[in-house]
Amino acid sequence: MDRDLAVEPVVSWNAIWAGAVVSLATGLILTLLAAGFGFSLSFGGIASHASLTSFTPMVGAGAIAVQVVAAGLGGYLAGRLRHVWLYVHVDEAHFRDTAHGLVAWAVSTLLGVLLVTLVLIPYAQQLAGPSIAATPVAVAADDAARATNILAQSSFFAGVGLLLSAFTAAVAARVGGLQSEAALARLGVA
Repeated sequence: MDRDLAVEPVVSWNAIWAGAVVSLATGLILTLLAAGFGFSLSFGGIASHASLTSFTPMVGAGAIAVQVVAAGLGGYLAGRLRHVWLYVHVDEAHFRDTAHGLVAWAVSTLLGVLLVTLVLIPYAQQLAGPSIAATPVAVAADDAARATNILAQSSFFAGVGLLLSAFTAAVAARVGGLQSEAALARLGVA
């Protein structure tokens, strides 16, 4: 086949789906591991009194670490499993690899939101435990200000975690792509 007429697929959806599923599973496993170490990861956000007293910046930093590690592993896998691009300039391969990692991260994030929405939210009342409404009015007033601060802090940590994990997934995908290219070069294919 003539080099100029060769048509190679640009996107490797199998690699993207594999990276997204591995990223989601890794995030779930690391979150359960964090719960095993004693981090209070109660669902219900600011709805439970326990979440008002247990959220700390250390918990937020732990959540960021979980996101970054999971996204890095999923992105690396997406880059490593993608098909070979024989007639592509190195800059284009770099762009495609990072795009694979970013798309794998986005799919994983959307699947995670969908999972939480469909599975956990219907049971939020049971998972939240005793609510603030069951406490005396004076305590509830103090907790309202704390709840506002915790919501702001957790939103900040979630945003930073999403940005760092997206970047990590893109970079890890390129590293995986480079590893794939190096393996093919050793075999004499590329």
